[in-house]
Amino acid sequence: MLLRPLATMTTRIARRTILPLLAGLTLPACAALRPGRLTDGARDVAYGPHPRQRMDIYVPSGGGSAAKPVVFFIYGGSWANGAKETYSFVGDALAARGFVTVIADYRLVPEVRFPVFIEDGALALRFVRDNIARFGGDPGAIHLLGHSAGAYNAMMLTLDRRYLAAVGMRAGDIRSTVGLSGPYDFLPFDIDVTKAAFGNAREPAQTQPINFARRDAPPIFLATGSEDTTVLPRNSERLAQTLRRAGAQAVSLKIYPGLGHANTATTLSRLLQWQAPILDDVVIFLRNSAA
Repeated sequence: MLLRPLATMTTRIARRTILPLLAGLTLPACAALRPGRLTDGARDVAYGPHPRQRMDIYVPSGGGSAAKPVVFFIYGGSWANGAKETYSFVGDALAARGFVTVIADYRLVPEVRFPVFIEDGALALRFVRDNIARFGGDPGAIHLLGHSAGAYNAMMLTLDRRYLAAVGMRAGDIRSTVGLSGPYDFLPFDIDVTKAAFGNAREPAQTQPINFARRDAPPIFLATGSEDTTVLPRNSERLAQTLRRAGAQAVSLKIYPGLGHANTATTLSRLLQWQAPILDDVVIFLRNSAA
């Protein structure tokens, strides 16, 4: 089995440990769009009509007027849980490294099923491309970063061209993608989590990122923990192998010793970065991809 029914663990750990530790450390964010000021971010910016179609934007303080690369972060939670506020530590950490960072909510199971949560990501990305310059972001340098179910969403947006095309974007609009502990190859749907999210799919193979590996994929960095029993490391290993066989030229895989499923996300926080150099590795990859 490549996927186990524990994918809400990251959200629970973040709520119980990361958020109390980081209280008061989040970047200030204004309530409305304010173009031209790099010190301003925004909360609850609507990218669609549904209450879950909202995003928070974290902007580096200072740094002059040059446009900054953009990271669009997608959180996990079994496609059924999660809130952008829980992952403010990701926005803080990446903004401190010079990236305009977007964290968007999306509609969840059981209100929706596949592929709506991916379609929401595409809609949010279109909004980012069209509006991120207001926050000092470079719409030509958008990178995806996802964890767990969010890594699945990010990889589907990256590899299956249909989702971006449906909102008027090109596959080339994504400069690179980072997947942390993501499920990419998990047929059959044999646990409650996957049955709930994907059991409606008429063609199950069309739900699997590994089936969309292609030669012209953008640079991809796959990271996982050696002790992950929720989404087994074989997901990342198999996707890396399949991408390379397809001829993709820039595929990186790293397995971090001793880390479990939640750790690949929580170690992005400023207070837990000592556990593993994931943030450093991600930042190096993103900067190299932007060069």
